[in-house]
Amino acid sequence: QVQLVESGGGLVQAGGSLRLSCQASGRTFRSYTMGWFRQAPRKEREFLAAISWSGGSTSYADSVKGRFTISRDNAKNSAYLQIDSLKPEDTAVYYCAATNDYINYANQKHYHTWGQGTQVTVSS
Repeated sequence: QVQLVESGGGLVQAGGSLRLSCQASGRTFRSYTMGWFRQAPRKEREFLAAISWSGGSTSYADSVKGRFTISRDNAKNSAYLQIDSLKPEDTAVYYCAATNDYINYANQKHYHTWGQGTQVTVSS
């Protein structure tokens, strides 16, 4: 079973950028679809982006298209989320997660492994 650890969060000013990383342990990482989610205070966790096992296919929530970019490096057992033009409303805890199901990539119930999350705070 894979384990996931996120990093790269922090306090940034609006308009800035961040690159979140998700480091996976285990040899099965390259077989999983990876997703990124976030949960803002007093809100439900929401889907942001997903990437297929090969990296050849990506999908995004409409709300983040054009600002968020998901990628992965299977040789490094890592997935990434580049966030540009940060806004105060991007403030949230960001999670990476793994699933065997690329069809239902936007449904968090289909993800079997989650990281602990990394906090992103955007100041205005």
